[in-house]
Amino acid sequence: MKRAAALLIAPLLAQVPSGMLAARPALPPQPAIAADTGPVLTVAGARFRDLNRNGRLDPYEDWRLPVARRVADLVARMTLAEKAGAMMHGSLAARDNVVGASTLGYDVAAAQAAIDGQHITSFITRLAVTPERMAEENNALQRLAAKTRLGIPLTISTDPRHHFQVTVGASAAASGYSQWPETLGFAALADAGLMHRFADQARREYRASGIHMALSPQADLFTDPRWPRGTGTFGANADLAAKMVQAYVSGFQGSATTLAHDGVATVVKHWVGYGANPQGFDGHNYYGRMAVHDDATLKTHIRPFLGAFAAGVAGVMPTYDIVSGPSVAGKPLEPVAAGYNAQLLGLLRKDYGYKGLILSDWGITRDCTPACRAPTAPQTPNEIAMPWGVEDLTPAQRYAKATNAGIDQFGGVTEPEWIIKDVQAGTIPLARVNAAVAQVMTLKFELGLFDNPLVDPAAARNIAPPAVMAQGRQAQAQAQVLLRNEGGLLPLAAGTRVFLKGIDPAQAKAHGLVVVDRAADAQVALMRADTPSERLHPNYFFGSRQKEGRLDFRPGNADYDAVAAIPASVPVVLAVFLDRPAILTDILPKTRAVLGNFGVSDEGLLDVVTGRETARGRLPFELPRSMAAVEAQNPAVGDDTVDPLFPFGFSLGAGPQ
Repeated sequence: MKRAAALLIAPLLAQVPSGMLAARPALPPQPAIAADTGPVLTVAGARFRDLNRNGRLDPYEDWRLPVARRVADLVARMTLAEKAGAMMHGSLAARDNVVGASTLGYDVAAAQAAIDGQHITSFITRLAVTPERMAEENNALQRLAAKTRLGIPLTISTDPRHHFQVTVGASAAASGYSQWPETLGFAALADAGLMHRFADQARREYRASGIHMALSPQADLFTDPRWPRGTGTFGANADLAAKMVQAYVSGFQGSATTLAHDGVATVVKHWVGYGANPQGFDGHNYYGRMAVHDDATLKTHIRPFLGAFAAGVAGVMPTYDIVSGPSVAGKPLEPVAAGYNAQLLGLLRKDYGYKGLILSDWGITRDCTPACRAPTAPQTPNEIAMPWGVEDLTPAQRYAKATNAGIDQFGGVTEPEWIIKDVQAGTIPLARVNAAVAQVMTLKFELGLFDNPLVDPAAARNIAPPAVMAQGRQAQAQAQVLLRNEGGLLPLAAGTRVFLKGIDPAQAKAHGLVVVDRAADAQVALMRADTPSERLHPNYFFGSRQKEGRLDFRPGNADYDAVAAIPASVPVVLAVFLDRPAILTDILPKTRAVLGNFGVSDEGLLDVVTGRETARGRLPFELPRSMAAVEAQNPAVGDDTVDPLFPFGFSLGAGPQ
C-alpha cells in the first residue's frame, strides 16, 4: 500500500513547479487552529487538525511540511469521486432562489447535498448581505465540510462586490463592503498605487468575511464601444490595463509576486480576446459567441494579462468566445470556445509559462437547447448554457475535451459524474485529473484553509469603517472626468439654487445648495444620466440584463428629453455614467458642464460639483462622435473611431500625466 501511494505521489510532485518544492523554514510559526471543526492533535507541543479523524497526524494535516508535500499526500488519499468533485466550482443557491443572489442566506440543505453527496469543495457566493452575515453563512458551510471523510475545506469565491453596477453573473452588490468606482474609474486615474490600496483593502474585507477567491480582474480590453462588459475592465489601452491589472492582483493576493497566506486568490479573465465581438454583443449569449481577431489584435489583447502573470496570479479564466481569425504556431485556431481550445490554453501554459489554476467560465459544459439558442420566452436559469463550438458533443465528450485541453476546474456546474465516467472510459487520463486536483488543493493549502477555515463574524462587523468608506468616496469623486465647463460654471457656490434629477436633495442641501422644485426657479439644473442603450434581446437571460446597441443621446432617450425640457435660461450640469462610451454630440450643446463618472455616489458627485474635491480622471477610452463611426470601427481595436468627440486621455480638470 505504501509503495502504491509513493508511486502516485512521485508523478504529482513532478507536476508541481520546482519553486514550490523548496522547504519552508525549519520551524514555521504555529497557525491558528480551528477549535470547533473537529478533533485537534497535539504533537511535540504543536497543534494540528485531525482532518480525517483517524487519531494520527498525516502529512496533509501537518502545517510544518511544504505545500507540495501536503498536496501530494492528500491527492493520494482521495477517491476518484472526491477528485471529480474537486474539479467542480459550484454556485451556492439561496433560500429563495437557485442563482444565489439573495439577502436571506444560503440554502443549507442544497449545499450539504453538494458537499457530502458530490464532494464539491469550491463555490461562488452571490449573497447580498453584510460582511458579518457573510462570515456566519460561510462558517456554517465550512463546518459541514469539516465533517466529510477527509475534512477538505471549501474555497468561497465571488464576483466583484465593491463597485456600483450589479449584474447577476458579472458583479454583486456592495452591501456593507467598502464602495469604490468601477475599475474603469481606477483606469481614469491611472494610479497604480491607489489601485493597489483598494485591492489590499478589499482583500482584508473578503478574508474577514470568509471569501478566498476573487473572480477578477477583467484584463479584457474594451475595444468595441457597444460591449456591455466593459465596465469591469481598465479601458481600451493595453499598456494602461496591464499596469492596473498587476496592481490589482498584487493587492488582492497580498504579495508582489505570489499568493500570500492571508491573500485572496485572484482569477484573471477572460483568456483571451473577449469583447471583440461584432456589434459588441456578449459571449454569454448564443448570438454573441464569436470574437473576430487577427494575429496582431490578439497579441494586443494578451498584453494586459502580462501584468497578472508578473504578479503571480493564482488563476486564469478562459473566455466563452470562439476566437476567429488568428493562428497559433502557424495553425488557425480551432473554432471552439477558449475553454475547449488546446491551442489557446497551450499558448497560456507554454508560451507564457503560466503554472496556476485554469478555471472555466460558468456553464460551458451544459446543453444549449433551442430555448438557449433562440428563446421565444424569457430564459430561466436552467436554460443558460455556453458550450460554444461544441454544442453537438455529449456532456462526457465536452468534459473530456475541456479537461484534456487544460481546464482544471469547471465553473457553475456540479456534475462530477461525467469526470468519473470519462476516467473509467479512458477518455481522461487519471494523471490529468490528479494534476487538476493538485492545482485546486494547492490554493487551499497556500491560503491556510486546511488549518483554519473559519473567520470571526464579530471581526467582520467593522471591516469598512468610516475612514475607509471616505477613501472609497474620494476615489469615486476624483475618478470623474471633467468634459465641459463653459464659462467656469463649476464649482457651484454655496447658496446656488439647483433643480435636481436623479440626485438626493438631502445631499445637495448638505453641500450648501438650495433645492427648488421647478427648473424655471433654478440657477442651475444638476442632472444625472446613463449612457444610452437598447434592450435588443429581451428573452435572453443575460441579454435582457445587459446594455446593448446605440450609445447616442437623441430625442426619445429619457435623459436627453429631460435635459431638452430645461429652460434655455437655466444652465445644465450633466453627470453621465460612462459604463460604455457615450456619444454626447447632440446633448453637449444643451449643457454648460459635463462630468463623466464610473460609479459615484451623490456625495462624491456633489463633492466635485461644489469644489470640495477635484475631478482628476482622464477618459480611459475615447468618446465617439457618431454611431456611424462606431459601426465602422474594428471591434478588436480600441480607440479607432474616426474623429472622436473626445479622445482617449481627455480631461479639462486633470493635471499633467
